[in-house]
Amino acid sequence: MRPRIRTLALACAATALTAPLLTAPAQATPTPPRTGFEETDGARWTSQPEEQDLLATVDRAAERVSVTRIGSTEQGRPLQLVRIGERPAKNTVLLICSQHGDEPSGREACLSTIRDLAYAKDKKTRRFLSRTTLLVVPTANPDGRAADTRGNSDGVDINRDHLSLRTAEARAMAAVIRDRKPDVIYDLHEYGATPKYYDKDLFDLWPRNLNTDEVVHHEAQTLSKAYVRPAAEHDGYTTGTYGIWTDPVTGDPVKQTAGDGQERILRNMSGIKHAAGLLIESRVDPMTEAEKKDEALNNRRRVASQRSALGGLVAFTDERRERLEAATGVARTEGYRDRGPVYVGGADNDPAEPAEVIANPPCGYRLTAAQYHDIKDELALHGVAVERQKSGAYVPLRQSARRLVPLLLDERAPYHMVTARPDLAC
Repeated sequence: MRPRIRTLALACAATALTAPLLTAPAQATPTPPRTGFEETDGARWTSQPEEQDLLATVDRAAERVSVTRIGSTEQGRPLQLVRIGERPAKNTVLLICSQHGDEPSGREACLSTIRDLAYAKDKKTRRFLSRTTLLVVPTANPDGRAADTRGNSDGVDINRDHLSLRTAEARAMAAVIRDRKPDVIYDLHEYGATPKYYDKDLFDLWPRNLNTDEVVHHEAQTLSKAYVRPAAEHDGYTTGTYGIWTDPVTGDPVKQTAGDGQERILRNMSGIKHAAGLLIESRVDPMTEAEKKDEALNNRRRVASQRSALGGLVAFTDERRERLEAATGVARTEGYRDRGPVYVGGADNDPAEPAEVIANPPCGYRLTAAQYHDIKDELALHGVAVERQKSGAYVPLRQSARRLVPLLLDERAPYHMVTARPDLAC
């Protein structure tokens, strides 16, 4: 159920709270740095050296900001995590920016947001940052961004690697999620339009995977429908549900072309790992004749729409803090009750077939020594509890990652890493 507040009031509140995100305060000294995108008024995207200079500058200038290296790409580029907060806070939000290297608008929105929050002096922003820690991976695919390609330097789509964790990029993100336990994971992308059925300024989508705890699923939908979309619409941007074509006259769904529940996608893995995940997609294609004639104008609209949506994220985090923390807290402990089915297919809009439901999951799974050797690092990155044994290892289901374990180890799961032996002797 959506909160009982007026959409306009909500959008105005989001704008007021996030005003420093939109315009760096004039009283801040030293002068806040500008991105390459801003310096050229959207004529080109910020280069990686410019990104490094900006991050180094804000790291030195603001005590509330720290920048750490969390990994390296195949080509040696740094994978970095930016932490922004006045003090350690229980509530944590993680932004993953531009997993696909040829979708740069989310990265630009993240870089300017980092800068704006670093230099903000107003009481509302400082209060927000005293109660929330914002984590940002500003460029989740540096090699792909350098080459302007969807995949990384090996051609792998990182956003299809959040189960197997074969890429350095996905492994770095998994470690952050394991160690920081974010309450929200917000994943910034772009899409190509199909007029007249699929051509909004912004689309978004929550975790559809059926292994997402119900209360976390509710918070993710609330983030989308009651905060992100109204904030963007207040600023004049059109919104819709990612992956669903709609009739241009009636607005009724026509067909689904993307946005399923597969667990290897970050949006869905976020839910399985007990975070309110949200995918956001800005439209690459020009919306107007003016944008067709002026690429920089189109680029500015792409980035501005992402920043408007971020305003909704900030408002959601601030207003629903206690409900969000309660939801993720309950979800993280639910696995210790060790009850209920595990789903290896289906989605929240596509009921699982009987063969896609493990109605009576085993007590755990037994790995041979060779199997454990092959995937022990990935299990550790996922935060899966493992009991070492002489013959290999035992992975109990009674743990926080209960609904993740079968997706990794059960032969019925479509993307399982190894076929482990179920232990039925409970």
